Amino acid sequence: MPQRNRDDSPDDSRRDFLVRALSLGVLAGGTGWSRAALAGLFGKLPGRLPEGQSVFEMTGDVRINGKPADRSTRIGPADTISTGANSYLIAAVGSNAFIVRDRSVLELNGGANAVKSVFRLITGKFLGVFGHLTDKQSLTVSTPQATIGIRGTGLYAESDADKTYLCTCYGTTDLASVADAKSTERIVSKHHDAPRYILAAPENGQRIVPAPFINHTDLELMTLEAIVGRKVPFGLPDPNYERPRRDY
Repeated sequence: MPQRNRDDSPDDSRRDFLVRALSLGVLAGGTGWSRAALAGLFGKLPGRLPEGQSVFEMTGDVRINGKPADRSTRIGPADTISTGANSYLIAAVGSNAFIVRDRSVLELNGGANAVKSVFRLITGKFLGVFGHLTDKQSLTVSTPQATIGIRGTGLYAESDADKTYLCTCYGTTDLASVADAKSTERIVSKHHDAPRYILAAPENGQRIVPAPFINHTDLELMTLEAIVGRKVPFGLPDPNYERPRRDY
């Protein structure tokens, strides 16, 4: 079982209220939500974004291709997203949805009909959910230390100079070290089953090593799937994977 993150003063009433709302309605498309559920995780109804809308929520210094973004900004499949301190972006591009946390740079390269798509996390933190791919399509998330092949996956990644953190929240990922082509691992996960660090320098001869569960939640995954009209493949949030976010 991955290590649980605890908060000294969790907002249990807010979290528990949203869990009750989830149990009464489904997130996909917002069906079954009441006005009271707007007090949920991000203070408003998570549902499929209207055609032509990319941004669900943002705060602080968010830039698309170096230009300041706002809630009406359209994000394309080949854009670069960057965030400053105390900033974040929650958005969807095609059938993929993601949270880009503070001090992050994410390059997109691909699209709904692209044969090969790549999300490059240059630095920072990123939570993403990804739509169905045909047999001919591929989608890879890359960092300076790792390449991650994905299919129908929920994924959380953090990248810095020394390591990449990777949690396969659900689905299948193929991990590979950039520095050592022989260091690979396939992860098949139902619910945050096997977080990993991919290291720039080997540890006891290994570049892919076990890691704890950190810095993302089931409710965030539910929100991301909702804004592209889907549901997560697990049931209600597990308390082992929940705490209010306080750093974005």
